[in-house]
Amino acid sequence: MIKRFLMAGGGTGGHIIPLLAVARELRQRGHQVIFAGTERGLESRLVPAEGFELRLIHIGGLNRVSLAERITTLVRLPIATMASIPLVRPCTAVFSLGGFVAGPPSIAALLARVPLVVMEPNAVPGFTNRKIGRYVERALISFPETAAYFRPGRTETTGLPVREEFFAIRPKQRQGPLNLLITGGSQGSRTLNQAARHLWPLLQQSRFQVRLMHQTGARDFENIRDDFGRTGLTGEVLPFIADMPGAFAAADLIVCRSGAGTVSELAAAGKPSILSPFPFAADDHQTRNAEALEKGGAARLVRDAEMNGERLFSLLRELQADPETLARMGEAARQFAHPGAARRAAEILEGLG
Repeated sequence: MIKRFLMAGGGTGGHIIPLLAVARELRQRGHQVIFAGTERGLESRLVPAEGFELRLIHIGGLNRVSLAERITTLVRLPIATMASIPLVRPCTAVFSLGGFVAGPPSIAALLARVPLVVMEPNAVPGFTNRKIGRYVERALISFPETAAYFRPGRTETTGLPVREEFFAIRPKQRQGPLNLLITGGSQGSRTLNQAARHLWPLLQQSRFQVRLMHQTGARDFENIRDDFGRTGLTGEVLPFIADMPGAFAAADLIVCRSGAGTVSELAAAGKPSILSPFPFAADDHQTRNAEALEKGGAARLVRDAEMNGERLFSLLRELQADPETLARMGEAARQFAHPGAARRAAEILEGLG
């Protein structure tokens, strides 16, 4: 029996890429999948490229926006919700990854009594999932503590869909210099870029044996590349790393932010990390994610305001002194991994209706 599903979420790759992974699983099973999103989000490019239909809704955000935009969003929310009801009514279920784009279709599903399944990849749910948590049919989570935000018996720890290449990465034996990967994501991180700049002279003065790979983002790339080239340190500076699984595989230690997608990739690859959460993430969810990994022994947490070259160098020296520590952190990271997340989400959705 062919079923119809609506994917709700978008704006960023962190929202849309996992939804696409689940959508592909459902399509392979012979079902129909459509997406709801906005024309300015990343979904407007990625969804049609994958051959899925995108239905546009008109809604804005509530977090980190001006008062005028917040008021506009609140005015548009009931209109966008009512406009979404005809979209969700023919569906077997609505699958939401949260975010402002998911608000109207998710509320419409509840009003139309269409089963709503949410995937919450952060330790603390975002605004939308916190508000509707008690009403959802199922909640697919990444951290056991997240279950407290949903009805008992309605959660399952599936994790977030991650590319299989990350799961294929095997534990790495340390040989020679420490291979250090620094990445602030595809857009880069000004905090991590500055910390790396201030780290270089400390590495030079101490003759610390390290090989650096640094993804800067396009904005700061040229200046950082040119300055790094004058240090004489071993490594490379790139605006964007196309083969991130390959970069993970080569790394002994990774310095990065702690968004849901990043921590899921760290777990899948079993990589130790130094996490510096983006302090302006909605509901400070990156800090909660980093705290969960640090509590589990998989990472060290350095808050954005404290991340600098000196702090980073101190941690590198500490971890370099005991190679077994990095191995234990990598093993601990892998305990957070959840292979087959997209397949399991598709199975749950297929079982509804």
